[in-house]
Amino acid sequence: MSTGVSRVGAAAGSAYYTISLRNTGQATCTLDGYPGVSLVGANGVQLGRAADRNPAGTSKTLTLAKGAGTTFILQVANAGDYSSGQCRPTAARGFRIYPPGSTQALFLARSGVTGCAATTVHQLTVGRVGYNPG
Repeated sequence: MSTGVSRVGAAAGSAYYTISLRNTGQATCTLDGYPGVSLVGANGVQLGRAADRNPAGTSKTLTLAKGAGTTFILQVANAGDYSSGQCRPTAARGFRIYPPGSTQALFLARSGVTGCAATTVHQLTVGRVGYNPG
């Protein structure tokens, strides 16, 4: 499985990433539900709280042939919208992504993202695979 960013948008204090997952294996794979997503700090350790799930849309099982892909939406709230004491802003190296049903993480490097080191802040929200509202 590989990953990448196909589109980035912004609105109302958040950045919205359309993140792609591509089957790089030799056999078909099945995905259903939500990926696990968290920010990764400079030391390679999870930064802050893992993404909450956005309940919008309907769940559907996707079967990806070799080389086929799908996307999901990741919303990242602006760390500057929280007080520095509440957020503890920290530069992130990128995102750690677990495809639905997988225990093998993928890393998506992304510069210019500031994360909240505090686990009390709900900075990330992830959508289901295969659901793209726009």
